[in-house]
Amino acid sequence: MLYPEGWSAAPLRWAMETVGARQLALLPEHPGLLAAVDQHVAALREAIEVNEETLGDYLLGFVDELRERNWTFTGEPDFATLRLTAICLLARELGYLDDELPA
Repeated sequence: MLYPEGWSAAPLRWAMETVGARQLALLPEHPGLLAAVDQHVAALREAIEVNEETLGDYLLGFVDELRERNWTFTGEPDFATLRLTAICLLARELGYLDDELPA
């Protein structure tokens, strides 16, 4: 996975560009994938108070863990990909990526 300099200044945008856009485009045609992502969305809503700051902070911590494990995005719907897709889905639905400001 690529971590360009400054990626952590706008982690939600980085996640959308790196994983989210590609994965979210698959959801309408893959109901099983959508159901799995929805489960991750529900888990996130239970684990944190979802707002732009907490979602971004959660993402930073999650990605730090992925980096420690040397995880790489392969496109397969593993736990990490589903969780990152859920974060992107929430960010998009809540409008956190609608403007040009860092998110």
